Amino acid sequence: MSEAAKWYVIHTYSGYENKVAKDIEKTVENRKLHELIQEVRVPTEMATEIADGKSKEVERKTYPGYVLIKMVVNDDTWYLVRNTRGCTGFVGPASEPTPLSEAEVKQLFGVEVSSVSVNFKVGDSVQISGNGMEGFVGVVQNINLEDRKVDLLVSMFGRETPTTVPIDQIRVVED
Repeated sequence: MSEAAKWYVIHTYSGYENKVAKDIEKTVENRKLHELIQEVRVPTEMATEIADGKSKEVERKTYPGYVLIKMVVNDDTWYLVRNTRGCTGFVGPASEPTPLSEAEVKQLFGVEVSSVSVNFKVGDSVQISGNGMEGFVGVVQNINLEDRKVDLLVSMFGRETPTTVPIDQIRVVED
């Protein structure tokens, strides 16, 4: 092969990313096109979801509706990708395949991202659990997802007292 494979972005129907990737991989396997279509990826990240004081790791799509593919573009590979069920086309002007730059590829694959989501917001009443202040109720003043901490205003001994608590020690107070 005189051409080098480059990374491209395919647009898909939302929720069809994994199916499109598997269908392309299966077609590549069946037609023995490994040197033309080298890799297919659905970009994902590990995220921590915290609800009612329990945290769990979940895998989440980084770019819903998109699939990354490392391939050599020719008429056959373009046709194969464009006619995969659930695929709406390549990302680029007039749906023409436009390769990603080295910086974009490095940003997509070189950085490990982990995010946290919570089921409360600033101003919500929450209950502290799992430490010396267990059972106290406070009002959320600030949420720091990076450090995984929450600033609360807790009523103690008739006074409003600011405190910082780890996110996983917070439960939403039911009304």
